[in-house]
Amino acid sequence: MRKANIFKNGELIGRLTETDKKNYLFKYIDSWVKDTSKPDLCLSMPKRAEEYRSAYLFPFFFNMLSEGANRKIQSKLLRIDENDHFGFLLATSGYDTLGSVTVKPAEGNE
Repeated sequence: MRKANIFKNGELIGRLTETDKKNYLFKYIDSWVKDTSKPDLCLSMPKRAEEYRSAYLFPFFFNMLSEGANRKIQSKLLRIDENDHFGFLLATSGYDTLGSVTVKPAEGNE
């Protein structure tokens, strides 16, 4: 199981978990859900107390990943399988992303 902390403008908003290659969970932290001034992560995942479940990496996070030649280069440099989407997310989305969202490995990753 691998876990990631999700930040928006540097503030923790939730946790993303890969339970296995075909099961993903996203859950907002309680304080983010309760604060009505805080925005949703994205339109497809409005704030709620219940976790989101998916059989594939959520499109919002998948779209943060590189493609094509850039992905091949990153795969070789970082020694990550090109099809390991969660691994790429953990390795490449911690800093300097196009938007306000960053993804950083959480403690307890296996």
